Amino acid sequence: MQILKENLSFVLTVAAIFAGLAILARLAEKTICKNFMRPRNAKYIAVCAMCSALAGILMLLEIPVFFAPSFYKIDLSELPVLFCGFCLGPVAGVISEFIKVVIKLLLKGTSTAFVGDFANFAVGCALVLPASIIYHVKKTKKGAVIALIAGTLCMTVFGSAFNAFYLLPKFSQLFGMPMEAIIGMGSAVNSSIRSVGTLVLFAVVPLNLLKGAVVSLLTFALYKRVSRAIFR
Repeated sequence: MQILKENLSFVLTVAAIFAGLAILARLAEKTICKNFMRPRNAKYIAVCAMCSALAGILMLLEIPVFFAPSFYKIDLSELPVLFCGFCLGPVAGVISEFIKVVIKLLLKGTSTAFVGDFANFAVGCALVLPASIIYHVKKTKKGAVIALIAGTLCMTVFGSAFNAFYLLPKFSQLFGMPMEAIIGMGSAVNSSIRSVGTLVLFAVVPLNLLKGAVVSLLTFALYKRVSRAIFR
């Protein structure tokens, strides 16, 4: 019963966060966003599906980093999701982020008791949602730069806090690994990591900054070419 309660609590948390992000995205579209494709359109569904499928494949290609434990890896799956959000609006971005994770789970399953997959969704939305909202307020090159910088900073701040206060404790609980062992994995790659706080500071923060910077640069370089091809 205790395991069932713990799993149910995690599932409800996932559902609540997804619903909250979807509602926030919808409110943004209704109030401050402009010039994006409406959901009642075959091309909207097709573009969202293509971006989600490509993101799900890219999520399988994980790149380890030398400064973080082995369960922290970088993937470029937010790149097509950002394209989706920039093309179709914030709601499509959140939906694409969710479908991406579902596709990855269907293809590969989970190795982190679903905590890592949930983290990828929530932290990915912290990049995609503010970036797509800002871009649809100001659809210029300058607006895109501001949107991508803001999204990267939001992802870094939210991802760091979310790891420290929820994800790492929940991973320890569901995966059955003591927190001391998790911190020990961090200490093995960086002797400065001695607590949850230093693990977040020296592993999660640079990881999110690096991922945000790479995805943002690729989005800025490629988005206009891709969008012209899609909407020609």
